[in-house]
Amino acid sequence: MKNITAEELKEKIDKGEKIILIDVREPHEYAEANMGGKLFPLNKIQTMQVEDIENLKEEEIIIHCRSGHRSMMACHVLDQLGFTNTKNLTGGIEEWQNKYGDIPAVQQQ
Repeated sequence: MKNITAEELKEKIDKGEKIILIDVREPHEYAEANMGGKLFPLNKIQTMQVEDIENLKEEEIIIHCRSGHRSMMACHVLDQLGFTNTKNLTGGIEEWQNKYGDIPAVQQQ
């Protein structure tokens, strides 16, 4: 697992880079505000129900939550399951909102 800051993520978005974003919050949190990432709650990852994202093992995956704690745990579990390029968005969606206000709808690959 590596970390990625809100600034680094914004730079990737601004450059139009291909981004795979996974949101590990709960459905009600996602409904309130989201960045357009795939909703994949942490409990699915913790119980190793990762069939839906198994094809992403070799891809760069940016994982986020509200503050960065749950996404960090998700990265650790995914790394143990053989995912090779997970990145935790430090500070989560809160950090993004503090720095940039609006939440972007990230274009997924």
